[in-house]
Amino acid sequence: MMIKPVNIFKNQSGVALVIALIVMIVMTVIVLAASFTSIFEIKLAGNKRGSTDAFFAADSGVHVVVSNIANFDLPGKYDNGGKYDYTDYRDIYGNANYNPTNADIIIYHNSTQTGAPRGFGFSATGNYEFVHYLIESKGEDQIEWSPIKSTCTIQEKVVRLVPTLQGGN
Repeated sequence: MMIKPVNIFKNQSGVALVIALIVMIVMTVIVLAASFTSIFEIKLAGNKRGSTDAFFAADSGVHVVVSNIANFDLPGKYDNGGKYDYTDYRDIYGNANYNPTNADIIIYHNSTQTGAPRGFGFSATGNYEFVHYLIESKGEDQIEWSPIKSTCTIQEKVVRLVPTLQGGN
């Protein structure tokens, strides 16, 4: 009696089911990878938006301060250790400062630094006095529902050029 070898590969019933399952698994992995990538990109874009918003809030705080020359009048404002907290500023009418971005702004008067700033090319500096300031503006992300706020601090140096009185005339 002869034994015939049984070839299990000749029976192809169920192969279509196995191939369909493999294709479904591959497609599921591709869809999951695309979903995770999209979620990561959305979070990354949100963080970028928050940091950009904080930067522009801090930058606008600097511009609000620089646009008003009265912020750089020395008498009385800088008696608190050379520091002037613009956030608490009220004008002579009692109106609060105009700062739509709510940046925390502090102006420092640097009384130790004198003379013309480097790199400006002033040669005839005898008739001017240079008053040095440092503006520090801290802005924050303006979106209310964000659980983690982005912050940005900008420091800008300002030099006020004040003509001195000429004697002898």
